[in-house]
Amino acid sequence: MSLLITKRCINCDMCEPECPNEAISMGEHIYEINSDRCTECIGHYETPTCQKVCPIPNTILKDPAYPESEEQLWDKFVLMHHADKL
Repeated sequence: MSLLITKRCINCDMCEPECPNEAISMGEHIYEINSDRCTECIGHYETPTCQKVCPIPNTILKDPAYPESEEQLWDKFVLMHHADKL
């Protein structure tokens, strides 16, 4: 499932440059994650980098509004990064 940045976000800008899918951008008040681009870093890293670099615990969580299996996240990764080879 996609990740979600909660209202605990302090807009420190640590997460945005670390996202390999360019899924994070500044929203109206806090950073937001584009669920169409978030793969929880599957295909890139073992764990989501945004969660690793965020200085505030429990700020970036799994978004229950976007349940996706690991296979679906892999498919999303392949389409974003290797579509030209399909």
